[in-house]
Amino acid sequence: EFECKACPTCGSCSGMYTANSMNCLTEVLGMGLGGNGTIPAVYSDRIRLAKHAGMKVMEMLEKNIRPRDIMTKDAFMNALTVDMALGCSTNSMLHLPAIAHEAGVELNLDIANEISAITPNLCHLAPAGHTYIEELNEAGGVYAVMNELDKKNLLHTDLITVTGKTVKENIENCKNLNPEVIRPIENPYSETGGIAVLKGNLAPDSGVVKRSAVAPEMMVHEGPARVFDCEEDAIEAIKNGKINAGDVVVIRYEGPKGGPGMREMLNPTSAIMGMGLGSSVALITDGRFSGASRGAAIGHISPEAAVGGPIALVEEGDTIRINIPENKLDFVISEEELKERRAKWQPRTPKITTGYLARYAAMVTSGNRGAILEIPKI
Repeated sequence: EFECKACPTCGSCSGMYTANSMNCLTEVLGMGLGGNGTIPAVYSDRIRLAKHAGMKVMEMLEKNIRPRDIMTKDAFMNALTVDMALGCSTNSMLHLPAIAHEAGVELNLDIANEISAITPNLCHLAPAGHTYIEELNEAGGVYAVMNELDKKNLLHTDLITVTGKTVKENIENCKNLNPEVIRPIENPYSETGGIAVLKGNLAPDSGVVKRSAVAPEMMVHEGPARVFDCEEDAIEAIKNGKINAGDVVVIRYEGPKGGPGMREMLNPTSAIMGMGLGSSVALITDGRFSGASRGAAIGHISPEAAVGGPIALVEEGDTIRINIPENKLDFVISEEELKERRAKWQPRTPKITTGYLARYAAMVTSGNRGAILEIPKI
């Protein structure tokens, strides 16, 4: 009853969550018109935008400009750059590599850290802060953020877009109308981007965290592993007070193959926050998160547990070390012990063995590759 009365209108939740993140990045990629990612659903501007979008579709058809002409490697570099400036959802680190793959562009997550290192974080939209998408829209939208970044030549601006104009032409007159919502590039929230890709003996390929939404005291953390083989067991332990300050909750076998389908761990992160442990407990998973998740929540651990990744070998009480500024994620274990555990590990019986989900589980790759599908080699 509360939900029905509290949320009576149309439109999405108005933070920089996953849907809004990808909608904003659609503008950056050149595949959406200005305002596509930020205009509220109830505005007449949205109807006007839809009309103009239809007109542009016909214009692109007449000029024979195809999506792959627009979504080039440089366009994806722009998307990663603006992703870091906006502080987008960690799920962008799944979707961008997957879209790039379809466009014939290789986008590995090592590039993300290289871009993050030189890209200032200009926005703290919910859940990282107390500003919202409609305020970003009023402040000038995604184009205004891009214009700030262009002051330091951080974008490729000669690229064609679906507007029929270049990136430069799209953004050149889009001013930042509210420096409280979009920080000027000379005064960012941080000199580095909103997302970090972590690596180490626990995540040899990658793990992803929304750095801009992590409490300062959790940027470097060391604590004992509390290991759970599914989301439900973790939630039960959190809600029953079995998780203590300093713990590192590990939820595994929830990755692309193990889920199957990489389930969203919004409930455990919400429960940790609800129990008042957001600034003292970390969560690590081979699953993914809602864009609404905040805190030291590290997802997309690759390789995942279902294929024998190191996360499958973590045991209760192992010491886990997180160092977000240095992009590191490790657990304390000798090479000998790791080899012994690996020798004992046995693959689990798939949760689903028939139908499309079984096919998906057989063909899906790790999260660091965007969980794309590949036909297994015979």
